[in-house]
Amino acid sequence: MIEFAYPWAFTLLALPFLVYWFSPIYKEKKASIQVPYFSRLVDVTGEAPQSGAVVINRHNMQRLLVAFAWCCLVVSMAKPEIVGEPIMQKKSARDLMITVDLSGSMSVEDFTTPDGTVVNRLVAVKQVLSDFVQGRVGDRLGLILFGDAPYLQAPFTDDLTTWLALLNEAEIGMAGQSTAFGDAIGLSINVFENAQSKNRVLIVLTDGNDTASKVPPIDAAKVAAAYDIKIYTIAVGDPLAVGEELVDLKVLNEIASVTGGQSFTALNRQELQQVYQEIDNLEPELFESRSFRPRTSAHHYPIVLFVLCYVGALLIVALRVRRRAKQEG
Repeated sequence: MIEFAYPWAFTLLALPFLVYWFSPIYKEKKASIQVPYFSRLVDVTGEAPQSGAVVINRHNMQRLLVAFAWCCLVVSMAKPEIVGEPIMQKKSARDLMITVDLSGSMSVEDFTTPDGTVVNRLVAVKQVLSDFVQGRVGDRLGLILFGDAPYLQAPFTDDLTTWLALLNEAEIGMAGQSTAFGDAIGLSINVFENAQSKNRVLIVLTDGNDTASKVPPIDAAKVAAAYDIKIYTIAVGDPLAVGEELVDLKVLNEIASVTGGQSFTALNRQELQQVYQEIDNLEPELFESRSFRPRTSAHHYPIVLFVLCYVGALLIVALRVRRRAKQEG
């Protein structure tokens, strides 16, 4: 299928007719020779003297080539485009931000891998997150790490390999020893706003009580709710712990409730894996389908066609001249 990007250019086809009808006749002055014996020359040649201008006429082939050249030029200016078949393109319609607590309490070794090895909480989180992320091919993922303060480790991306590499580089204590997940929610809000996405999901994973936030977690959650951000909170570790390792389940439940999410508790690796499976069911893959038709410019084809016709016409004229020369010789 062929479409024209500038169809209005075809109005230029009438331009040669306007020039022919309304422009003044072309006149050219030439030097002349005064002949003293003009009357005798007239008698010898038998031509009657007359006044007027000499009008130079083109051959029919010249007229045809000029008209064809103008048509090709106008078609080229209209920019013909070859339109291909429609192509459906799927794009992620959800931004999923994951925030991970890197406070000192994440070093507690109370998680067991499937092979029986005891690992700390952060290692277990990395392992389970790796499985979870592999199933989120349709989403753009972001990563925030927090301790004394939150840090954006990975902006929203659909490059899962890079995202997992940045997660695996995280180490306990690299963001400080305290827990500031209220500020982590605040940072997530800013990142979501810059991304300008409509479907926003935040997963907050912590194993301790908020001890360092400038903005209380519940207040930050209310702001998140105003920006249509749904928060899922995951409490990792023993809820009966004391001190900074105490998990404030009441606050986590209220954060999830305010934003329309849910709150979970994971005491071991198996429970943590079940939590992510449940979130996976609550937030299935979401796509936006967009259709577009590829366009390939073909504006050069009319020019190439005219050049070929012009070269062909020159060859025909050359053959005629050569044949006539042979006949006269």
